[in-house]
Amino acid sequence: MKSFDPEQAITEARREFGEHGGVAPSIERSSTFTVMEPGEMPEIFAGKRGPDRGGCYLYSRHFNPTVDVLDRYLAAMDGTEFAVSTASGMSAIVCALLQICHQGGHIVASNMLYGGTHALFTDLLPEMGVTATLVAPDDVGAIARAIRPETKLIYVETVGNPTLVVADIPALAALARERGIRLVVDNTFTPMIIAPARLGADVVVYSMTKYINGASDIIAGCICCSREFGHSLYDLHTGRVMLLGPTLDPRAAFDVIQRLPHLGIRMREHSRRALAIAGRLETLGVPVIYPGLASHPGHECFKSIANRDYGFGGMLAIDCGTTGRANELLAILQNEEQFGLIAVSLGYYDTLMSCSGSSTSSEIPAEEQREIGISPGLLRLSVGYTGSLESRLAQIEQAVRQVGLA
Repeated sequence: MKSFDPEQAITEARREFGEHGGVAPSIERSSTFTVMEPGEMPEIFAGKRGPDRGGCYLYSRHFNPTVDVLDRYLAAMDGTEFAVSTASGMSAIVCALLQICHQGGHIVASNMLYGGTHALFTDLLPEMGVTATLVAPDDVGAIARAIRPETKLIYVETVGNPTLVVADIPALAALARERGIRLVVDNTFTPMIIAPARLGADVVVYSMTKYINGASDIIAGCICCSREFGHSLYDLHTGRVMLLGPTLDPRAAFDVIQRLPHLGIRMREHSRRALAIAGRLETLGVPVIYPGLASHPGHECFKSIANRDYGFGGMLAIDCGTTGRANELLAILQNEEQFGLIAVSLGYYDTLMSCSGSSTSSEIPAEEQREIGISPGLLRLSVGYTGSLESRLAQIEQAVRQVGLA
């Protein structure tokens, strides 16, 4: 496959200027839009006209000019025909899944997922008549065996939250094609680093709250997909985005647009620092998990599917063994060393740290956590890029020594 540069793809996308020639696009806050001729409105409602079909807008829950600019840039970044921005990452996931899988349908999903997504599969979707079988995302054979006649899709995270298991996207895409189902991938941890659609995924979802936005001040999500699937999401009668209404505010869309040009720079620096910290911890004998380390089981798979020169991402994990030791390390890192902040979420410019089992994975029962490798003391770190790398290395080394991990 020809190498793909997402930064260049965004640069080559049609540049959108402000309505008076400003270098930044305008923020269109109108909830509703006028038409010039009465006959145009029925054609918009019928789907014959739209932003990409005559430049027509109707209502901002449907399409909005500012959000449309963001969608176009996101599609370019992921190498897809279309993108749909939503009000949160979870809304992007739910709308994409329900557009494909209806009552009586079945999903084969990774057993290593963000806790909210896990709860969606195990608690909420069954109430809607949709069932799911959870399988290790790096076991393609097990995923194949879990597929049933009523299975509609395979769902995985590119890099599993929080144990950082790597999914073989090309192999899963080939399996999905062979079985006549779709592959949906959550790529929140690795924007620009990996482009799942270029590897065969049918639909890619993101929480843009995280790396894509990068400032932890906006909640947003997106779905990158084919034009046909994108238009189905906006269908007036059955479109899940249209009817469930997770509309992204145009002011939030504008802020994300302004941050996309430096996403590649940020991802490289997140990756550079995470690799350096993980390498130092491994040298000290600390139980560290990071796909950039040759010791990681998914290291070679990650290398084979990643875009060139973006590194291995900014997420790493430290297994402290017990909750007590994990909390002790968190307290030292934040309150004594000023290494990072105890907070959920990720992709911020400062390091964010949390004990996954009691926070972002708390929806997963304790017994199941143990089965999939989430120990009570597993710390998830989203490595930031503030301060000098040398000082950060010294801080974390001092902290792990203090709690007896090194």
